[in-house]
Amino acid sequence: MSIEIRASEFDSEAVTHLFTSDVLALLEALHRTFERSRVEALEQRARRQDRIRIGERLQFDHSSKARTDLSWRTSEIPEDLRLRRVEITGPTDPKMVINALNSGADVFMADFEDSNTPTFSNMMNGQVTLKRAVRKELSFVNEAGKSYELGDKLATLIVRPRGWHLVDRHVLVDGEPISAGLLDFALFLSHNAKELIDNNSGPYFYLPKLESAQEAALWGRVFDFSEGWLELSHSTIKATVLLETFPAVFEIDEILYELRDWIVGMNAGRWDYLFSFIKTYGDLGSRYVLPDRNSVTMAVPFMKAYAELLVQSCHRRGAYAIGGMAAFIPSRKDEEINKVAFERVREDKVREFAQGFDGSWVAHPDLVSLCMEVFSEGLGPSGNQIHVTRDDLSVSEEQLSDVSFEGAKISMTALVNDVSVAIRYLTSWLSGQGAVGIFNLMEDAATAEIARAQIWQWIHESVVTDDGQKVTRELVDGIIDNEIDLMEDVKYLHEAVEILREVSLSEAFPEFLTTVAYERLGDF
Repeated sequence: MSIEIRASEFDSEAVTHLFTSDVLALLEALHRTFERSRVEALEQRARRQDRIRIGERLQFDHSSKARTDLSWRTSEIPEDLRLRRVEITGPTDPKMVINALNSGADVFMADFEDSNTPTFSNMMNGQVTLKRAVRKELSFVNEAGKSYELGDKLATLIVRPRGWHLVDRHVLVDGEPISAGLLDFALFLSHNAKELIDNNSGPYFYLPKLESAQEAALWGRVFDFSEGWLELSHSTIKATVLLETFPAVFEIDEILYELRDWIVGMNAGRWDYLFSFIKTYGDLGSRYVLPDRNSVTMAVPFMKAYAELLVQSCHRRGAYAIGGMAAFIPSRKDEEINKVAFERVREDKVREFAQGFDGSWVAHPDLVSLCMEVFSEGLGPSGNQIHVTRDDLSVSEEQLSDVSFEGAKISMTALVNDVSVAIRYLTSWLSGQGAVGIFNLMEDAATAEIARAQIWQWIHESVVTDDGQKVTRELVDGIIDNEIDLMEDVKYLHEAVEILREVSLSEAFPEFLTTVAYERLGDF
């Protein structure tokens, strides 16, 4: 066996619990079997982007069997995944896991990806936390002595591993860092699959950042291999795909088809989707410039087309469609802010139900009851809308790419907000906290990616704000300097600023903020 775990003393207890000889053998086998395919899939991403830069546009493949064969259906949905009216998400620290499982939501997505800084301690302690939660042994006492314990009625647990583009440098197989997604997946599956099955549940996963059916097929092969390795029945693993990249929206049918033995739903990952749109088309001229991020709601035409295509495609094949995130964090001091924000959240969830979604996401426990009310009243005893196949729709490639809409503007206020949010988020991320409340919104890596991508695009396209100021590197540098003055005592401020400058002011567009930031985690 040629596998090395690079753990510090701080991580050693979690490592001892997790890296048994059986787990090490599975990790080694997964890496050797699938690493070449993972690298090839990432290379295919890069080749497609090169073709887009010279004029190719993303299109549907109307000849694929996945689209033309109307007979196939997706996997049977387990009993404990048939109600998905409200899903809450968050990182894997004990307090968050307990509060989320107790929140009254139908599903809790425990996140090893966008809301979790990938220090080895965070990742491994998160696995230990989930292992204890699955066995209903998890408890937590905070510094003030307040105790947190699991209740009797818990949300169904789904785990989001990291995406295909990420590696974990703390686990090496044959001298190569292992795929971070495979690491997260294999640890959770190995330790919890049989326990979950014995408790009438199963190993359920949310798959992030897929850009193609090729990448979905790779997960399918991983599932099939792992079920065989652990002697689980075929289709024991269940998956929900986050439809959160712009290229993937053109391959929804194909993604569903490649995962048909395991997939039970798709989620509208709205924030990553906006980031991915900028990443895909962001340097191809002013026609693709996105306005202020807070004005790009799910009601604007190109986002509405994306959401409705998701519902139509999933329901035609028997899979659930889950709506996007309500990221508002209620204020403990200002009820007027809460009143306005709660009404906006309600309008958003009512719109999602009307579009045909079977449920939606929230970032905070205080939003669970509002979202539950909207979907419970609408869905009634059936608990889903799979019968709503939206045959009235015919979404075109042009509709998905058309970002012109009424009321769109580019403002200095939004530019300053992008800079401020990105810096504040990065200081938190570097401190080990991957989800943080900023200006009454829950920010994670996805929203930080929008902020820095928008800065880059506005500079690159020489955008002029609605008050007549041209967005330049010099202008953004000045805004950054102002933020430094406001935050001068914040830990990791200067490291965060260096990262922001690299990912938003460089000539070429760095593909992911998190891969740039990850290289700096080892420095402090």
